[in-house]
Amino acid sequence: MIQELDNIQLNFSSDNLWAVNITLAVIMFGVALDIKISDFKNLLNSPKAVIVGIISQFLLIPLVTFLLVIIISPKPSIALGMMMVAACPGGNVSNFMSKMAGGNTALSVSLTAFASIAALIMTPLNLSIWANFYEPTAQILKTVSLNPFKVAEIVLLILGIPLILGMLVKHFYSDFAIKFGKILKPLSILIFLAFIVVAFSNNLDIFTSYIHHVIFLVILHNAVLFATGFYFAKLNKLNRNDQKTLSIETGIQNAGLGLMLVFTFFQGLGGMALIVAFWAIWDILSGIIVAYFWSRKMPKTVIS
Repeated sequence: MIQELDNIQLNFSSDNLWAVNITLAVIMFGVALDIKISDFKNLLNSPKAVIVGIISQFLLIPLVTFLLVIIISPKPSIALGMMMVAACPGGNVSNFMSKMAGGNTALSVSLTAFASIAALIMTPLNLSIWANFYEPTAQILKTVSLNPFKVAEIVLLILGIPLILGMLVKHFYSDFAIKFGKILKPLSILIFLAFIVVAFSNNLDIFTSYIHHVIFLVILHNAVLFATGFYFAKLNKLNRNDQKTLSIETGIQNAGLGLMLVFTFFQGLGGMALIVAFWAIWDILSGIIVAYFWSRKMPKTVIS
């Protein structure tokens, strides 16, 4: 039965795609309302932590994912879904989770901003490189037209432009940005989750028949990435707060962007769409659990 996943395509209309596109852009705009132009100075003030984070985000995540694929040998469409998640930049909610965990919020914000811009190049590049290293996924790529410039255009529309606009609003209208951001961010995330629910309901028969094939893989993949970020930061002798932040930045991926790319270029390919759609829900839940756990471990003086 699982063999059929490589041939099944999920149903998601072009209107829904545009709605998700706009929602993701609004989420990024809301995140950018917390980012000051001066935050980029953190890239220079603490270069080691930032460099470690960039390596973790754009090299370790796809490498570890590739090794997981080799070890587990999932169906090609499922493997490609895992690689799609790995190619996406960090999730937009990572800043909130890093703050909740008592991590280095300034580092998280800097990495979010940098990753959102770097994703213009790194997302199509990483997906193409690592998927072509694995023969079963390479065969799928031969059947689709994955235009790197089109991918970059989508990333620019969803992440790049909203990031710049949000930062400009923050710079010129700081008080408004603070008040508006408190409402916009949670509301836009709820709307995005609603679209995921719509995607599930429109393809309920497929999800109920096949979702059990990807649940374990998503949970395992996510847990491995959290651990990878944490121990890579620890290996590089970063402090505890930076370790928490890099763990969250590595474990929380922008699956919303991944879902857009799956339906735009892969026509909702079964295993791929299931992996990315479930990841979009699971990593928010797992991120909150991890952040809450670390918040309980913080000294009272830090919490206050």
